[in-house]
Amino acid sequence: MWQDLSDSLKNEEFAVVAVAEEGKGPEQARPWIERVNPTYLSLIDVEHRVASLYGMVNVPQSVWIDEEGHIVRPPETAGATDHFRRNDPGTEGAMTDADLAARVTARDLYYTAVKEWVKTGKHALDGDQARQKLPKFTPQMALADANFRLGLWLRRHDRSAEAEPFLAEASRLHPDSWNIWRQSAELNEAGFAAGPKFWDRVRSLGDKPYYPPPDLPGF
Repeated sequence: MWQDLSDSLKNEEFAVVAVAEEGKGPEQARPWIERVNPTYLSLIDVEHRVASLYGMVNVPQSVWIDEEGHIVRPPETAGATDHFRRNDPGTEGAMTDADLAARVTARDLYYTAVKEWVKTGKHALDGDQARQKLPKFTPQMALADANFRLGLWLRRHDRSAEAEPFLAEASRLHPDSWNIWRQSAELNEAGFAAGPKFWDRVRSLGDKPYYPPPDLPGF
């Protein structure tokens, strides 16, 4: 989707900047970027600074920033849906055709909304609206961020055993952040945190969405 957007809007003074939030190191994310070989800017944020600054709690999330550097849409789910939650956790690719079609529809709706914003200004929020929708940063979240950064620093310096308690405390303090939790989770062979612990955590959400739909037409 991002390559298509970048290509279709290349004459509109629009740029896609993709950021991989990967505290386990750049080599964890680099092969995925190189496999896609994007022409847009792709960064690897090993300290999760972007997620911390913008209040991102999951991927994929996006922020719309205008040509003057103003946030016109705060972090929101970018074209993903919760249809995966109906999968059988023990199988791969178990989505029904209807669920797969719904995911494609959501992706296309988001794609169209971005194009409409770039070309007409539609869907952009004014300053007050954007501020109201920005995630609220609490003292507890600040403490979570401090624990998280310390845990990542320890891990980067080959002190993983010392890092784990800080990463776990960060996740406890900020339970809504899947980005934080994912960094201390076990990864599968494809490099994703998608094992039994992930599914248990998803099920514990109950009716709460994993991917809250963006406040855009059609969602």
